[in-house]
Amino acid sequence: MPLKKHLKELLYIFLFAAIFLAAPVVEAQGQTSGNTFSQSIETKHSTIRYDSINVLKKLDGKLDYSPGEWSLGKLFSASGSEGPIASVKKKVDALFERAQEILGMRGKVKKVIINICANQRELHDAYYRITGRQCRIRAWYIFRTNRIFINVNDVHEGMLAHEMAHSIIDHYLMVPPPRTTAEILARYVDAHLYE
Repeated sequence: MPLKKHLKELLYIFLFAAIFLAAPVVEAQGQTSGNTFSQSIETKHSTIRYDSINVLKKLDGKLDYSPGEWSLGKLFSASGSEGPIASVKKKVDALFERAQEILGMRGKVKKVIINICANQRELHDAYYRITGRQCRIRAWYIFRTNRIFINVNDVHEGMLAHEMAHSIIDHYLMVPPPRTTAEILARYVDAHLYE
């Protein structure tokens, strides 16, 4: 009986892998030449790449997520006293850890690279260089290189947590799920971020 159960599990793994490998995968064809991402910062769970401190400041302003840090003292303290680098690091790591919690996929996973484009044109140019197709999405994640691309002018906590969820799912599970399944899980993270 245990052999039958083991064979059944192997069959499920094989089918799961076959479905995933049959799905079209976006492959990176190299670095995006128009986006230099000349600066980067390391966080506990990510590497954030950007072109200028102004882009990072804008990202800091767009992300309003720091659970467990709300207090009456914070209300009256000088806002932004820690600077955009420290603030973004805290927010991004808090979002990553919240996504892990929602998914029930805690633990050490590969660091994700977050490329912050300065505007929609840069985001669309990067997408075209990587895929050879026109961009019709607001942000995306590439499995092969474990990279997220976002437009700093069009980002919010839920969107970034959604893209991080893709990375967590793909690198937590031994075999990444089909894209449709991963998308459902990532949307679940976005929808339940503040619960």
